[in-house]
Amino acid sequence: MLPIPRVAGQPIPPLANGGGGRNRPHLAFHKPLEINGLCWEFRGHFSDLFSFHNEANFTTICKRKMNQSKSKSRKDGSADAYIDQRLAMGRVAFPLRDLVTETGLSVTAARNQLLRLGNRATRVSPRHQFFLIVSPEHRGVGAPPVAWWLDDYFHWLGQPYYLALQSAASSFGSNPQALQVTQVMTRIPRRFLEIGRIRVQFFVKRTLAQTPTQPLANAFAPVQVSTPEATSYDLIRYAARIGGIGRVAETIAPLLPLMRPAELRRVLKIEDEPATAQRLGFVLEHLKATHLAKVVQDWLPADLVLVPLVPGSRGDAPQIKRWRILNNAAEFGR
Repeated sequence: MLPIPRVAGQPIPPLANGGGGRNRPHLAFHKPLEINGLCWEFRGHFSDLFSFHNEANFTTICKRKMNQSKSKSRKDGSADAYIDQRLAMGRVAFPLRDLVTETGLSVTAARNQLLRLGNRATRVSPRHQFFLIVSPEHRGVGAPPVAWWLDDYFHWLGQPYYLALQSAASSFGSNPQALQVTQVMTRIPRRFLEIGRIRVQFFVKRTLAQTPTQPLANAFAPVQVSTPEATSYDLIRYAARIGGIGRVAETIAPLLPLMRPAELRRVLKIEDEPATAQRLGFVLEHLKATHLAKVVQDWLPADLVLVPLVPGSRGDAPQIKRWRILNNAAEFGR
């Protein structure tokens, strides 16, 4: 039952049965009440006036309800407008909490609005409240390029990272084979990401925070990438997981003109893994980069442990005495 306002100048009659019971007078008001330019006419039981003692109180409540309705109307489409704002700033990703903070939407309302946007916004992972903005030109792939949002994603996670391995090499112009996945180095294990046709594979490294990195040149958005020297070292270290030592050597070859002896020496000191350094030195020498191979040899300790070029079976592989390497890889003429 809609409560009845008391029209100005009309006295309030006594409540029937003290305001209780079912025998309540039914009153009709023919003089309209004007609120914000709208005319209201009410009919109802007089006892409904119990909470509305006067016209001013009733008017205040009506205005509040109308304002709430206007506020709700203003929030419709807030997610869509927020996405437009992010794109105008050159950003293609956002966490749900930022959308809630900027628009005043509740978490549930924000999720519902994003759901109604269809393929315009997609989540990075079902486990994470982090969304990517999918522009029309990227809808065939299902997500924007990884380098456009990777930095924002890890900033939201609060974790260090860098674009690594063959993805890093590709950023320096080394593309011996088409790469179907983006490779990222992290400090803790992370699940493989698959967003539409975009795939991201994570590798774990304990010395990640000390690994030399640099901003990706001419990038759409900020993103950190390992230096050419650190990239070459990582390629050797993770060779078994990214196609083998032969493919790694093909990837390192185009990086040689970019590698600096002082920076290579710095990487060797940070990583401090003689076995990986032995393999790197052998590969550099095989690629005729003698000045870089000498940097590795000068860093290595005097007493080296014999290690296989490809971790695993040693068999009857020939020994490369200079590097204390068992050449068990067919790609290097064993």
